[in-house]
Amino acid sequence: MARLIYSAITSLDGYVADRDGTFDWAAPDEEVHAFVNDVERPIGTYLYGRRMYDVMHVWETMDTGPEQAAVMRDYAQIWRSADKVVYSTSLDKVSSERTRVEGVFDPEAVAAMKAAAEQDISVGGPHLAAAAFRAGLVDECRLFVTPVLVGGGNRALPDDVRLGLELLDEHRFAGGVVHLHYRTK
Repeated sequence: MARLIYSAITSLDGYVADRDGTFDWAAPDEEVHAFVNDVERPIGTYLYGRRMYDVMHVWETMDTGPEQAAVMRDYAQIWRSADKVVYSTSLDKVSSERTRVEGVFDPEAVAAMKAAAEQDISVGGPHLAAAAFRAGLVDECRLFVTPVLVGGGNRALPDDVRLGLELLDEHRFAGGVVHLHYRTK
């Protein structure tokens, strides 16, 4: 059975975007990006809400020529080779390969997807992840904590979920980012 993994780059005070919806402070440097690539490489399917899909879609069309950094080219290949499921009531069609739209997040369907998948599944975006946490579907959580306080905005983790976690790994990066890898109990 595949694991459902939630990964997010978050501010120290727990936000993926500030009050204005910006997340430029979260752009990973080359060291962090290479690490992200390595942990994302085993993902076979990405689950996204509409807004996260809109953000991530850039990887479908990004120029992957030699003028791009190697970590960027690598991640574009990782993203393009995975399946994507977008949960949206407003999106009729998608413009990326290996992508389908589902109208609503169905916990039973995601549980069945986990049971049948040969590769791990990633849930992206805090709102969709909150639904997966509430349904008890998240197996692991990977947070890349960025050394910045943004004072409010879009929270990385849901407020209304209580869940025990077991620390599996942590990694410090030269630029101050800390990766925390947890398994749910």
